[in-house]
Amino acid sequence: MVSRTTDDYQDMVTAGCEAVCEPAFWAGYDRKSADGFYDYFCQLTEHEPKRAAKFGLAHFCWLCINPKESEDMGLAKDVIDLIPKFIDKPGVLGIGEIGLNKNSRNELKVLEMHVEVAAKYDQLILVHTPHLEDKLKGTKLILDVLKSDKRIKPERVIIDHVEEHTIKLVKDTGMWAGMTLYPESKCTPARAIDMLEVYGTDRIWMNSACDWGISVPLAVPRTMLEMKKRGHTVDLIDKVAYQNPIQFMRQSPKFKLTA
Repeated sequence: MVSRTTDDYQDMVTAGCEAVCEPAFWAGYDRKSADGFYDYFCQLTEHEPKRAAKFGLAHFCWLCINPKESEDMGLAKDVIDLIPKFIDKPGVLGIGEIGLNKNSRNELKVLEMHVEVAAKYDQLILVHTPHLEDKLKGTKLILDVLKSDKRIKPERVIIDHVEEHTIKLVKDTGMWAGMTLYPESKCTPARAIDMLEVYGTDRIWMNSACDWGISVPLAVPRTMLEMKKRGHTVDLIDKVAYQNPIQFMRQSPKFKLTA
């Protein structure tokens, strides 16, 4: 939401949304120092929750250096060293979105550093998987890192941006699968519903995207309408769009809805 206007908050409330869960994200450009990330973490944990509250929305967030900026090991270490200073803020749910972008060695090392922080502070984990050409390989690399650390409980990890060729791989580990809804890339509403029909609704959630490119903050409500058109029941739609994310995030004691 740091890349969006207040109109999006108004639209979400109008559509019936109750909370926003915002991962640490790429700023639209590569930041050069940890000072910029310190200000960004303040924005996520202090200022954005206040902006959301004006529209009756609860705001939660995750902390990390995004994989897109993980090639600079020195910067990554400095940013990760900042996380413990913010980890106890009321709206922080965990570490994310960590993962891989180009599947490089440095990105893998930074992923391992983030996993160490998550294990040390007993945090939920939100994972970014690479784009299509590298997604399967990257997903396998990420799962290997997570499974190799016995402190990480699979049910406390969500692997985001799954597609048709990675969703079963993720679900078979016991981790959650996140379907990121975009009008053009990642996963369209129609494809998401297809995957739900093939792989079931357990440990799956759908999430809208708010970023610097073409994205639709109301993608989840719109997909709910598409599910209704296909004949899915109200209970099943509610499970996927509402109950599932609540089930996952309630594993953090900080996740509370007033409604």
